[in-house]
Amino acid sequence: MVNQDFPLIFENSQSGRTSFSLPALDVPETDLGVELADQYIRKDAPELPEVSELQIIRHYTGLSKRNYGVDSGFYPLGSCTMKYNPKINEDVARLDGFSHIHPYQDTKTVQGALEMMYDLQTSLAEITGMHEVSLQPAAGAHGEWTGLMMIRAYHEANGDTKRTKVIVPDSAHGTNPASATVAGFESVTVKTNERGLVDLDDLKRVVGEDTAALMLTNPNTLGLFEEEILEMAKIIHQAGGKLYYDGANLNAIMGYVRPGDMGFDVVHLNLHKTFTGPHGGGGPGSGPVGVTTEIAKYLPKPVLTKREDQYVFDYDRPDSIGRVKPYYGNFGINLRAYTYIRTMGAEGLKKVSEYAVLNANYMMRSLQDEYVLPYPQHCKHEFVLSGKKQKKLGVRTLDIAKRLLDFDYHPPTIYFPLNVEEALMIEPTETEAKETLDGFIETMLHISNEAKENPEIVQESPHTTIVKRMDEATAARKPVLKYKRN
Repeated sequence: MVNQDFPLIFENSQSGRTSFSLPALDVPETDLGVELADQYIRKDAPELPEVSELQIIRHYTGLSKRNYGVDSGFYPLGSCTMKYNPKINEDVARLDGFSHIHPYQDTKTVQGALEMMYDLQTSLAEITGMHEVSLQPAAGAHGEWTGLMMIRAYHEANGDTKRTKVIVPDSAHGTNPASATVAGFESVTVKTNERGLVDLDDLKRVVGEDTAALMLTNPNTLGLFEEEILEMAKIIHQAGGKLYYDGANLNAIMGYVRPGDMGFDVVHLNLHKTFTGPHGGGGPGSGPVGVTTEIAKYLPKPVLTKREDQYVFDYDRPDSIGRVKPYYGNFGINLRAYTYIRTMGAEGLKKVSEYAVLNANYMMRSLQDEYVLPYPQHCKHEFVLSGKKQKKLGVRTLDIAKRLLDFDYHPPTIYFPLNVEEALMIEPTETEAKETLDGFIETMLHISNEAKENPEIVQESPHTTIVKRMDEATAARKPVLKYKRN
């Protein structure tokens, strides 16, 4: 029987029904002049559903109700910073002067858009303490690769080709070692100490003449501020390496401390995270990179600059690593970030950091008695719990995540970072109300109690979702990627 609340588009297909009306062709038909091989020419019409406009509207509206996003509910995905996307950003992005332009236009006709980009570069440079910023990179990992390529160009220009290794903490984002590899480096792991911070003794052990850079996010992936960052910068710089800042966790420190003041030489930012651009299923990323003066000449070209009263793209950059993305970056996301920065102002961005840290510590202290807290000091914007206590009762972290779905919460990040057993990585962000935090805390405590008294209900969850508990291994190894009619 077909579910009438969510009519399936193929099952409702009836020959002769149509849901579209196209205008008559008002231009001459043209032969494209391309000869296609016979095997690429369809012999039969595709088997598409034939439904009415009302049916197809209900189909896609039903699909939208099955989706989950930050506008639907609480999204405490640690390290992903799934914060609210202010709707004023969308209003600005739809202004004709921004939405109806083309990247191939003469720069003289898009001076307003270029002024926005230039101002955004300037703002990001001030926020991070960098000398110059490029908006080109498409997202965070792309920004990492771009930054490492500039560090590589810097070392090669100095004839320092022996620097082949990039140091990465064992708690780092997985993109860090991956980016280092793609940039042509070998990644070397530095250990975390008993307080969840970089072990300075181990750092001194792994650093050397072959060190190109240390990649670090601060606060780190455990949500803890690297208190000895100045000493770490000194160790790396004295060895001739560079310090790279993974900007994934900037949401905790805006307005209070800048990566440039910590000693970082290159920074990437996630505008789709810290600066409220929609991401994931909601939109593309944006990963600008900032650099100090000695690395600025290696920025990807063209570089947007201002000459007298005109904004222009400078292609005359002989030391540049080259273009890394067409059309100067993801313009729409950059525009949303610019709107957010102008809306918040300097004091507003400080408040963002304050409330992000306050919310995280409030949740952490509320849950520390029922879940294992491996690092008990104050956290910044996020914190990591361990489900070891529940695992002894037969309930894994994966089960807890699945059970949260029954209460209409998106699960936090699980099993990451890798150096915490049964990890639950929670980031509430600053945009959630206390009532929302309390509801999530109550649910987490409830699930912990279920693990003690009725573990089966957690182990077999979710119970209320359309898709129930899956065979995870089969889903990963033998995914069904196309629709199958009954």
